[in-house]
Amino acid sequence: MNTLTTKIRAFLREEDGVTAIEYGLLAALIAVAIITAVTLVGTKLNSTFALVSGSLK
Repeated sequence: MNTLTTKIRAFLREEDGVTAIEYGLLAALIAVAIITAVTLVGTKLNSTFALVSGSLK
């Protein structure tokens, strides 16, 4: 029983899993920011090309 208690305490003190979760959340947040930026730039770029195309006709 003593070794089980020691193992549980060691598991609760370990922070590797918490760090991995934090890095995962950070990567997800960066991915969302990149997707949002690319979507906005793509929409504005499409509008600009449509304006130029209309002006050339």
